[in-house]
Amino acid sequence: TEATGEVVADNAAAETTNDADSLLAKIGEDKPETQAAKSMEEFAKQHPLFAILQINQYNGQLASGPVVGIADKKDIAKINEYLNMKQVKDILPRNLSLKWGVKAIDEKEQYFYLYAIKMTNRDGTPALGGDVVTDANADFVQQAGRSEQQVSMTMNAEGAKAWARLTKENIGKAVAIVLDDMVYSAPNVQVEITGGRSQITGHFTPEEAKDLANVLKSGKMAASVSIVQEDVVGPSLGQEAINSGVISFALALVLLMFYMCAFYGVIPGLIADGALVLNIFFTMGILASFQAVLTLPGIAGMVLTLGMAVDANVLIYERTKEELRAGKSLSKAIADGYGNAFSAIFDSNLTSIITGVVLFYFGTGPIRGFATTMIIGLFASFLTAVFLTRIVYEALLAKDKLKNVTFTTSITKDLLTNPKINFLAARKVGYLIPAGIIVLGAISMSTIGLNNGIDFTGGRNYVIRFDQDVKTDEVRNMLDAQLDGSVSVIQIGTPDQVRVSTNYKIDDNDPAIDQEIENKLFEGVKSLLPAGTTLDQFTGQYIQSSQKVGPSMADDIKNAAFLAVIFAMFCMAAYILLRFRDISFSIGAFASVAVTTLCIISFYTLLWKVLPFSMEVDQTFIAAILTIIGYSINDTVVVFDRIRETIGLYPKRDRYQVINDALNSTLSRTFNTSLTTLVVVLCIFILGGATIRSFTFAILLGIIIGTYSTLFVATPIAYELQKKKINKKAAAEAGK
Repeated sequence: TEATGEVVADNAAAETTNDADSLLAKIGEDKPETQAAKSMEEFAKQHPLFAILQINQYNGQLASGPVVGIADKKDIAKINEYLNMKQVKDILPRNLSLKWGVKAIDEKEQYFYLYAIKMTNRDGTPALGGDVVTDANADFVQQAGRSEQQVSMTMNAEGAKAWARLTKENIGKAVAIVLDDMVYSAPNVQVEITGGRSQITGHFTPEEAKDLANVLKSGKMAASVSIVQEDVVGPSLGQEAINSGVISFALALVLLMFYMCAFYGVIPGLIADGALVLNIFFTMGILASFQAVLTLPGIAGMVLTLGMAVDANVLIYERTKEELRAGKSLSKAIADGYGNAFSAIFDSNLTSIITGVVLFYFGTGPIRGFATTMIIGLFASFLTAVFLTRIVYEALLAKDKLKNVTFTTSITKDLLTNPKINFLAARKVGYLIPAGIIVLGAISMSTIGLNNGIDFTGGRNYVIRFDQDVKTDEVRNMLDAQLDGSVSVIQIGTPDQVRVSTNYKIDDNDPAIDQEIENKLFEGVKSLLPAGTTLDQFTGQYIQSSQKVGPSMADDIKNAAFLAVIFAMFCMAAYILLRFRDISFSIGAFASVAVTTLCIISFYTLLWKVLPFSMEVDQTFIAAILTIIGYSINDTVVVFDRIRETIGLYPKRDRYQVINDALNSTLSRTFNTSLTTLVVVLCIFILGGATIRSFTFAILLGIIIGTYSTLFVATPIAYELQKKKINKKAAAEAGK
């Protein structure tokens, strides 16, 4: 079907009962109720249409407004076939259009309304096009002492005039809102509506009101949308992959909790673990209240949230340890630990939230899913780590329950206590390593290229039904050996049916390619077919449908994703400049994030033909890149915050020493945060199944490269720029 992108405002049949009787009189004189003496089989033979179309009633109740019939969804295709017959069209009025309602009328979603719409324009165009709608929103209104959903619609000046005329002419009658030849609503006109603002009320659920508002907004689309395929599909990750993902995530969470207890002690570890669990509950609860669907990009946002939630606790504990080593009492050390860590936590979280807001505003689809989860998770993380854990500590201190707490264990007592690593001395080598990776990646990109997934290249879809239930992972592994390219297999409809998508020779339009792919599909899944099955039997009986489709991620969406990421990076740099009042920090942070992203892309173009698992560049890869951008900037801001603090305390100290000291003093925090996040992602990588292995591999690379970039790219670049500024200032003073 083709979406017109229009809101149709047509005069529907006003006298419903009379219209129904008129239709019955023209198509067939006998009504179903007069056939009580006849068998249903005999009636169906004489009146096949009315045997499956209930005229103007449902469960003995008359339908209202422009509704002329009700039918079971399984009969809709046959009814359409009857209504499109030439002899039927010749009888029906030319200005009558019969359209189905988009939503079922019963809880089982089995029955649908058939609407009779009177077309006012001879050419069949709508009386009022959707391009006049400037905005539409779903909100609540008080009706008869209770709150109900309504949809508010605003039109431009031209639409307002036409709408006023139409509503004046049709008071007491219904108008239909139609998209894709489906009726979304048919409200009655109560009064003339002027000014271009209208409210549509009814017994809407929040979801129905939101859908109707979106339909009205869709009238503003500049171009039509073609629905290439519509199916009911199973989980895109596959049930086995989902189960594996849940198990791996739970195991990672347990290991993370154990790590915190082993590194900081039982009581501090348990308090941090409690905050982590609350963070997950808060995030999931808010997502559930928004009725959000948790997709793979959303899971990426949750992984990033876990890493940052742990990071906040690690920052607080590391600063508390420093205060204890300085000889302060436990209560004073905890208070100062929270106070000194607050700025780093605030800056790193706010920088990431700014990134999320930009991505949500400019992004679409998977990018918005990632941004939503990340923003919610960061707010939850800030609340649990900074405020709730402090309440627990204050309560325990008041009851004198923390006598021997040192925030260390026998294993970690002397670990990274006073490191003296000269990071800046290795800065030139630090620059060369990522530069070499990026150069090799550029060469590989120009020769080998990336393993672009079906999202970017388009491909062919084949729906295959087997004689028994099959596993999607098993089918995909069978076909990987046959098809040189991206292969995606998902359950569709029932467990014995799958949809195979492949971009094998997608640019080749030779008709022989289709036969070649069908042969490869047959060879790949032959072991799942009955013995003796031939290729002709496979293509004729087992392949239910096949089609060639364009990229599901269109160029405008890819461009939006690219612009969103770039703009987000600039916004991060601008915030750091505003907060730190030094452009060297902004440039260093921007360079670090850019280097990390380019290195990941380089590894993907260098390794996708070498590693034993798929390394596709698709929507999940974009989600992984977004995760790493958020993670990398968070790490960098924490180090910069310590540099700023040290410069404030010792403004005349040599900048080389200041930055090296800052890197060493935050090394324990960098090590802990990177290791804990690595544990989470590594568990998902190993146990999460093949479907999300490429996604988690990208995040693993990002954690390692992002940590490296903070130490050997962002901070050294900031030092180089600050040194030039200091030398220039010194030369100017010497010249006076």
